[in-house]
Formats: sequence, structure tokens, C-alpha cells
Amino acid sequence: MTLAQAAQQEAQASASFSINGIIALIAGILVLIFPRILNYVVAIYLIAIGLIEIFDIRIG
Repeated sequence: MTLAQAAQQEAQASASFSINGIIALIAGILVLIFPRILNYVVAIYLIAIGLIEIFDIRIG
């Protein structure tokens, strides 16, 4: 693996973490604003994170 490939792989990994972070932040804000939708927010969060991990979705 060359240095360029290692840098590209590192950039892809950090983009993947930012997707998870954004989803978690939005879910947390929704739960704070609307506490009654906790079950739906948790379910949607788990489905979204599962799809991101299974299909290796990346930004950029």
C-alpha cells in the first residue's frame, strides 16, 4: 500500500464517522424536542447506521 492509498483510506474512514455523528446528533436533538418519539428515533437511527455499515456508504 502506497502512502497515497493510505491517505485516501484514512479520508474515507473519517467521512464515514461523520455520517454516523450527524445522524446521532439529529436523533439526539429530535428526542430532546419531542420526547414521545423516542422509539421511532431509535429505530430509524439503528436502521440508518445498519445500512451505512452494510453497504459501506461514504461521503465524497
